[in-house]
Amino acid sequence: MLDQSLAADIIGAVSAGFDAQVKETAALTALPSLRGREATAQDFMAERYRARNLSVDHWKIDVADIEHLPGFSPVAVSYENAFNVVGTHRPREVKGRSLILNGHIDVVPTGPHDLWSRPPFEPHVEGDWLYGRGSGDMKAGLYGCLAAFDALDRLGLRPAAPVYLQSVVEEECTGNGALACLQRGYRADAAIIPEPMGDSLLKAQLGVMWFQVKLRGKPVHVAYAGTGSNAIEAAYPVMQALHALEERWNKERHEIWTEHKHPINFVVSKIEGGDWTSSVPAWCTFDMRISFYPGMELSRVRQDVEDTVRAAAQGHSYLANNPPQVVYHGFQAEPYVLKNGDAAIACLEGAHRLAFNAELPKIATTATTDARFFGLYADTPALVYGPLSEDIHGFDERVSLSSLKKITQGMALFMADWCGVEKR
Repeated sequence: MLDQSLAADIIGAVSAGFDAQVKETAALTALPSLRGREATAQDFMAERYRARNLSVDHWKIDVADIEHLPGFSPVAVSYENAFNVVGTHRPREVKGRSLILNGHIDVVPTGPHDLWSRPPFEPHVEGDWLYGRGSGDMKAGLYGCLAAFDALDRLGLRPAAPVYLQSVVEEECTGNGALACLQRGYRADAAIIPEPMGDSLLKAQLGVMWFQVKLRGKPVHVAYAGTGSNAIEAAYPVMQALHALEERWNKERHEIWTEHKHPINFVVSKIEGGDWTSSVPAWCTFDMRISFYPGMELSRVRQDVEDTVRAAAQGHSYLANNPPQVVYHGFQAEPYVLKNGDAAIACLEGAHRLAFNAELPKIATTATTDARFFGLYADTPALVYGPLSEDIHGFDERVSLSSLKKITQGMALFMADWCGVEKR
């Protein structure tokens, strides 16, 4: 347990650096690190790590290095600009327990800019909120890891154990960035991932899977539409069948998600098809994101999806003999329940209590995070613990600055207690 005087000093050190932290977080948020365009933002993080005299590992992910590993998700895009950055602190003498501070640099698309109050990559502060795409999910948390490290440094201290500050890509679509860190050999006694959890600790997350359904039709001139087969219209009964599967899974329930009325969500997220307005469309492809409970194997989920699509196709005169194709890309993410982390959880509970003057809430999410890589494939308790944010993935995304300050204090206190400290 931390000395009370040191704890107070750490809390004060985070506060003393908070204006600079907000300024740097806004600068990072201004960099549009969409998928395939993260390199500039990763350069930003590498420069900040070097400025702290951390050893910087800045490398391009090679799919061939990771595609055989558990947890890999298939990709259909180029990785030419898929760079990870890790800044490593090594103490003069190891006295404490090692720590990974992990966050993702990638952000999701903005949607139409005219539906934002201000341009999404022009971050601004209003009251307690920092606005901008990626501000909450999760650049505030990512930079907060470095700000927590800075707070100790401001006191003339550094962790007395190895600390790995990881800025990764691909969290929003595959998780392959975090997987590449494991492949690179980075391991620790615990990991913190400051995703926007509303000042809570994540106790469990659902599995998530992406796939496409590709349908074919019979094109004819619309003057003779009845002699053709409309691939776009044929997609809707298939979607309805998949939503019926969603409802069956929701009825099964799970003890961890009893507070969620509808934890399992299937979402048709993209659709395209057809070539000409006056032709019956010959093709249609729709993308779907689904989720599933712990205990459901990936193979079972895929089988249920494929059986559902096949059964729906049997009721269609054309699809019955021309069955749709299911193609998996992106997330093939197993569920994760936080286990074997009692010591790390207790340490975070103490740090949170000091920062917030309150007990640490524990929640389950209906989404996924990179925590699964550490917990499932590296035997490392992954503590997902981050600030209050609103409208992530939506318009006018924002993060609470008062929450961010306390979360940063919590991470700094955890680091000092978990790792120990030594004079810089």
